[in-house]
Amino acid sequence: MDGQQFLSSLPSVDEILKSMKGMEWLRAYPRRLVLLAIRKAIEASRRAILQGDIKELLLDDILAAAETEMRRFYSFSLQPVINATGIVIHTNLGRSPLPLDVLENVIKNAQGYSNLEYNLDKGKRGKRHAHVRRLLTEITGAEDGLIVNNNAAAVFVCLAALAKGKEVIVSRGELVEIGGSFRVPDVMSSSGAILREVGTTNKTHPRDYLDAINEKTGLILKVHQSNYRMMGFTESVEIEDLVSIGKKHAIPVMFDLGSGCLVDLKPYGVLTEPTVQEIVKTMCDIVTFSGDKLLGGPQGGIIVGRSKVIDIIAKNPMMRAVRIDKLTLAAIEATLMKYLDEEQAKKEIPALRMLLQDLEVIRKRAETIASRLNAGVINAAGATAGIEVQEDSSRSGGGALPEVEFRTFAVAIKPVNISTNQLETRLRHSCPPIIARIKDDTLFLDARTVQDNEIDALVNNVVSAMV
Repeated sequence: MDGQQFLSSLPSVDEILKSMKGMEWLRAYPRRLVLLAIRKAIEASRRAILQGDIKELLLDDILAAAETEMRRFYSFSLQPVINATGIVIHTNLGRSPLPLDVLENVIKNAQGYSNLEYNLDKGKRGKRHAHVRRLLTEITGAEDGLIVNNNAAAVFVCLAALAKGKEVIVSRGELVEIGGSFRVPDVMSSSGAILREVGTTNKTHPRDYLDAINEKTGLILKVHQSNYRMMGFTESVEIEDLVSIGKKHAIPVMFDLGSGCLVDLKPYGVLTEPTVQEIVKTMCDIVTFSGDKLLGGPQGGIIVGRSKVIDIIAKNPMMRAVRIDKLTLAAIEATLMKYLDEEQAKKEIPALRMLLQDLEVIRKRAETIASRLNAGVINAAGATAGIEVQEDSSRSGGGALPEVEFRTFAVAIKPVNISTNQLETRLRHSCPPIIARIKDDTLFLDARTVQDNEIDALVNNVVSAMV
């Protein structure tokens, strides 16, 4: 058959739709999706014919292409993955996983109506922030608190409320870039505040702030180096000194903590991460931090501080643009509830548990995974990889604790029949997808971030990928 004959022999959409396969699809998928998939499959065959790529036209190929398209389109794009990277707060993998009872609270408040903005005591409209205010003040020691949809929004709305059209003094060494190429100067500019840089990249002194204060000064801003560290010949001004300067000149002081740790990590060897409580005690006017980093909750930006300053921020029109929904509010309230007992928080909040878990627990989990992988690979197809447990290092991730490496144990896999990159690709396309890392042409499965209930799926998918 020549090209024209191939084209004329292509089935119509209606023919396929009325076939047994088409009727089967209509029972399984929405009609519009079935039509879309059939049209795409026929058009793909038409293009292949015109390009001379088809030597034989098979209806089964068109049907298979249509079904593949239906399955692809009708599958959720957002899906659970197994995090075997060792990066606990992995920004690309959804940051902090949530405890089961936190999710149950979300479901409970999402499946029906709730008192989101209704004051049950007064029988009239209320404010959604009231649901977390008592927890934020109790846990952090602040006078008041708010929550918005992320920390960049928290910084933005604070600047818009307190310093629009005014100068904000910031150390040049703290003009950081956060995830997604968003920079503090850009956030500041968008808020209407005017950046006033002081000091140098590596050194800023109290006199630099004092020299910059004038009648246009609206705020002094300190930004915590939560996602980077400068080492060597450096010097910065402590928040206590900035608070003193602010009080002397009646200028509010704001500290953007970023990662927002509510648990003292010093007993675990992390000496560079202040807690929110420590910063609040300095009498800083405003402290902002994330809900989904070291706090271990859902994405959110938390603002705590002095009541009169929080009131000004709460009344800013931009608060409506950055407010959180009821699902996030339910999740953050349930997460914060755990911090009423710090030991409970460390055990039950997954991000904290993974960061602080005993090294021996990680080693045993890695050995279990390695043992089962070795047995599975040998039973399936003989020795197809070198598999062993190696000591390695994990990281917090999520723009937190950049200088801290946590000792860990990982399962190191050196495949024989396929390349390491091929194995990584197969795992990434397995169900559920497994996200690993490659180092020295070896694939590593870090046991720190693999959950116990994920081991069965992990082992089965890795074995399948290697045989």
